[in-house]
Amino acid sequence: MDLIPSFQIDHTRLLPGIYVSRVDEVGGDFVTTFDLRMKRPNIDPTVEPAAMHTIEHLVATRLRNDPEWKDRIVYFGPMGCLTGCYLLVKGRPTPKELLALVKAAYEFCADYEGEVPGATPAGCGNCRLHDLAGAKIEAKRYADLLKTAPCFVYPSAN
Repeated sequence: MDLIPSFQIDHTRLLPGIYVSRVDEVGGDFVTTFDLRMKRPNIDPTVEPAAMHTIEHLVATRLRNDPEWKDRIVYFGPMGCLTGCYLLVKGRPTPKELLALVKAAYEFCADYEGEVPGATPAGCGNCRLHDLAGAKIEAKRYADLLKTAPCFVYPSAN
């Protein structure tokens, strides 16, 4: 069985930031997958599952309500390794073009007060697994990082 491309990235060299993970052509349109890397893999503590779940709800809500981008957002969700999230966007935008959107979404999460959108038994498959306080800390850390070190290019394999 072939090793998928995302497992061929040298995770020992990844830094937090925004990367293009892949670009796929689907029905004549392009879909770009972005790696929103919040943590250094295998070095930094991962995002706790409950905090990551809350980040997913809040950031997805913000992204899908952005007036400029909402019709291009295909998917937002956590990586299984809990070191970041994937953002799939219709078209071929660059990380630089998405930087303001991603920062705004994570700042929204960092500043959020109130009930987490969709965190009800009717709206969520695990509504008890949320941590707003933890999500706010992690979102602020990532938003602040994006102000200084967005890391737009995957490190080379060599």
